[in-house]
Amino acid sequence: MLLDVVHETSYDYTRPVSLAHHLAHLQPLADAHQRLMSFGLDITPTPDQSRDSVDAFGNVQLHFSLSRPHEELRVRATSRVEVEARFTALQPQASPDWDSLAERLRYVAGAPLAPTLEFAVPSPYVPRLAALRDYAAPSFLPGRPVAQVALELMHRVHADFRYETRSTDIDTPLAQAFAQKRGVCQDFAHLLTGALRMWGVPARYVSGYLLTRSAASGEALVGADASHAWVQVWCPGTPGVPAEGPGAGWLDLDPTNDMVPAHSHVRVAVGRDFGDVTPLRGVIRGGGRHTLHVGVTTRLLSAVAAP
Repeated sequence: MLLDVVHETSYDYTRPVSLAHHLAHLQPLADAHQRLMSFGLDITPTPDQSRDSVDAFGNVQLHFSLSRPHEELRVRATSRVEVEARFTALQPQASPDWDSLAERLRYVAGAPLAPTLEFAVPSPYVPRLAALRDYAAPSFLPGRPVAQVALELMHRVHADFRYETRSTDIDTPLAQAFAQKRGVCQDFAHLLTGALRMWGVPARYVSGYLLTRSAASGEALVGADASHAWVQVWCPGTPGVPAEGPGAGWLDLDPTNDMVPAHSHVRVAVGRDFGDVTPLRGVIRGGGRHTLHVGVTTRLLSAVAAP
């Protein structure tokens, strides 16, 4: 599928901002299953300084600074992406069992650390929660294939929690979202990530975009009017999960929509949690109060014929 994405962010300040430094994760990832055809970024006012870099997780990030007084900031990212479904041949029953996988990742003094271990331990937005361990326990039967466990947990989170806009904000603790049984896509992704990590299974947070309607079924999808979030779970050696490239060994799961992402999801960045992949953040001097508006439009241009 060939998709066009427009992501617009605006800040309006009640007082002038005299100095600002910002960091953006807005450029989609590129690999064998997601090809970035074009990307553009328009920033108003024009930054005095800007530079690109690649972070520790392989995401492209933009740093930009403004040293002239301004009362508004407009950031418009436009992307054209060709997306190929990655998990059409998935065989979850043939994945390694979760307990053996978790055992191989346990910390041993003096032994080299597995790169995926950092996704199996707590992070700022996904702390250890005994309640999440208890919630996930019925799915973690000994010897079960890890992909089957993760899929069942995704179904349960989708069924047990209600998507409700403005029920949480960026700083709402995960324990509160769990207790109130409602939230937005960020909360759904953190809940599933936390449940997997509490049993030693690596899981990472994915930020990206979503078609308003599924390219496969035509059904309306939740979370398409802003940046979307979902989860990747570590399932090495699972048939149907990429074995090579940047996404090797990771299975994508969208608990908000109870689905394995295919053509309708565009991946922008991966990390331990939302804090690693925030679309736009920064520090400013001045500004007073501010009003934030974010809008995302994802449009299907065409279905691309298979080679």
